[in-house]
Amino acid sequence: MVENRLDGKVAFVTGAAAKRGMGRAIAIRLAREGARVVAVDKYPAPRSLFPGDEGWRGLDEVVEEIESLGSEALAVVADIAHSKEINEAVEKALNTFGKIDILVNCVGIRGKVGIPVIELDEEEWERVLAINLTGAFFLSKAVAREMVKRRVGGKIVHIASVAGKKGVTGSAAYCASKFGLIGLVQSLALELAPYKINVNAINPGFFITNLRDEWMEEESKKLGISIDEFREQDYKKVTSLVPLGRMGTTDDIANVIFFLVSSQSDYMTGQAINITGGHLMS
Repeated sequence: MVENRLDGKVAFVTGAAAKRGMGRAIAIRLAREGARVVAVDKYPAPRSLFPGDEGWRGLDEVVEEIESLGSEALAVVADIAHSKEINEAVEKALNTFGKIDILVNCVGIRGKVGIPVIELDEEEWERVLAINLTGAFFLSKAVAREMVKRRVGGKIVHIASVAGKKGVTGSAAYCASKFGLIGLVQSLALELAPYKINVNAINPGFFITNLRDEWMEEESKKLGISIDEFREQDYKKVTSLVPLGRMGTTDDIANVIFFLVSSQSDYMTGQAINITGGHLMS
């Protein structure tokens, strides 16, 4: 439907450079729907450990994909954990496209897995929260400030996690950051509602992305098997926990994001939507 399309809109998408990341899929989907896209990432071309991904060129390739769809794109390298870099990235977007209508924040790190709280060091705790929560604060503040100035509304979506709804053994920092992110989203939704700016989050469950590449590499070495073998075993295990019988894809995420940034979601704000194939129902 015409009202679903994003013609004339400018989308600021972080975490957009990973080959199999949610950010890339979202950037491409929004461009396909007519949006001009600012593709942001800390790394111009993050490494992917999936077979066949060795030549991935990151942000440059994402921009080329968007341009092949007939839209416009701007690649920006910035670390959301640093407010100065975020402010500069927003300024570049405004200088190029004149506005930001949509913010989708896909940046997140898993942190060390399987570390009990009593053994978790302060540096690791602060590292995870700096990116997953404080970075989301910096980003929300910089973009929302511009949206408020324009007084024409806007859409903000943060990628949280099912770990923002329930605790996970050995992942206290990650869970705390995602619980906190949902709290930030709800508070921001209340503050920005008078300006017709919708703020929501999504909570992905088990998805095929690059997020756990490093962990899989470490675990496969411990077991003396290839990363592909370990990935196959892991995917089989987690799939057994999903009522719909499969892991999620980045397109599953992009479809929901498109709904949340389109006019169809104008009466939704402050929500944290589970996308888990039925693994978490609440």
